[in-house]
Amino acid sequence: MLPEINNLNSFREAVRQASGPDDAAAQGATDRNGQLTKPPGALGRLEDLAIWYAGWRGDARPQITSPQVIVFAGNHGVTAQGVSAFPPEVTVQMVLNFEHGGAAINQLAKAAGATMDVHALELERPTADFTSGPAMSEDDLLQALRTGWTAVRPDADLLVVGEMGIGNTTPAAAIACALFGGQAGDWTGRGTGVDDAGLANKTRVVAEGVTLHGGSGDGLEILRRLGGREIAAMAGAIAAARALHIPVILDGFICSAAAACLSDLSESALDHTIAGHQSAEGAHGAVLAKLGKEPLLKLGLRLGEGSGGALAINILKSAVACHSGMATFAEAGVSDS
Repeated sequence: MLPEINNLNSFREAVRQASGPDDAAAQGATDRNGQLTKPPGALGRLEDLAIWYAGWRGDARPQITSPQVIVFAGNHGVTAQGVSAFPPEVTVQMVLNFEHGGAAINQLAKAAGATMDVHALELERPTADFTSGPAMSEDDLLQALRTGWTAVRPDADLLVVGEMGIGNTTPAAAIACALFGGQAGDWTGRGTGVDDAGLANKTRVVAEGVTLHGGSGDGLEILRRLGGREIAAMAGAIAAARALHIPVILDGFICSAAAACLSDLSESALDHTIAGHQSAEGAHGAVLAKLGKEPLLKLGLRLGEGSGGALAINILKSAVACHSGMATFAEAGVSDS
């Protein structure tokens, strides 16, 4: 059961006090893995994934039957700085596309056997331009976190969170720069495909935001000052999944920036997560390296929406299916020596 999140400090405490995996289930899965009809280590990383999943689900022989994909949408005042190749109106149009089943993520979620939910967060009221002040008030941030916190189905057994928000690679880059250091250019990419002049402008905007807000506090305060509602909602959902012992597949650059804000609150905050893919957004690999996450896929995706995470659902499903469905040497009547 999820604790109530009544203020930002209660969210911080929920992140820091969330329990870890079931060690007995993980050990049971490890023991079972050693008895399956295959040479030791023959399934490579699939074996580690299955054991990791078993520990978080508290079941040495688990199944994945109810994956959930959630897409959060938000608009950003910083787009007034010309950081995107598309206008903010596209966010609303894409939300309608999600709701009518016409986007890539709809097809990928369906192919993975996942339910899909869409949450649009006050699209008519963009966040503030972070080059002149904090992107969100404390109440704005709290409401966005709570949207994500309550969006996770307690009966889900796997979660992917995605986003839609024109201009949101700019706040994601600013968050990464503020949390991890370096120069704005180290973290700023082309997003929806801005040209060289657009990239230079976007880098300037990120630098201005980090100069104004960087070093202002922990990951939650950085999220408030530089982030967006959909980024905060993703962080809320990832944290809720941890409290519910639901494993999470992280999506791309923006999702990883949201996750990084949680990691700044607690070193173990992302232990229940894996990286679904490494996107084509230049700094995504660097963020994953900072988080200690090795991506499952690298397919040149740069769509967002949860697309790479949804694709990776079938990899994790396959890992768990092999682990739980294969016969042991004893069951198959095969000698293991």
